[in-house]
Amino acid sequence: MLRRLASMLYESILLFAIAFLATWLFQFAAGTLRIEGWRMHVLQLFLLTVFASYFLWCWLRGGQTLAMKTWRIRLVAMNGHGRIAPKAALLRFFFALLLVPTTIGIFWALVDRDRQFLHDRLAGSLLVKA
Repeated sequence: MLRRLASMLYESILLFAIAFLATWLFQFAAGTLRIEGWRMHVLQLFLLTVFASYFLWCWLRGGQTLAMKTWRIRLVAMNGHGRIAPKAALLRFFFALLLVPTTIGIFWALVDRDRQFLHDRLAGSLLVKA
């Protein structure tokens, strides 16, 4: 559990850097530093797309993001072997997007029989030591 939480903390630092760069690119493309009104919604959708692309590319390519590699964690299919399916990876991303900020998914692991996070349980994925 501690390894997975440390990986999540490291991942949040990486996501901050990705969001910073993506926002800068968006501002450059928009031709303004002030992002207001409808442009703010477009920026939020753009950031969601960038984050989803980052996670899905990493999970589907090798089962690990940079933070997961650092903490020696791999995402696999529920059976514990093989790569995660694209549908399961997408489900995991959206469930994590909803559950991780509320910490419900994290506290779920304390009562789960396999100590899985709720978003992994719902998506049919599993984190294992690499």
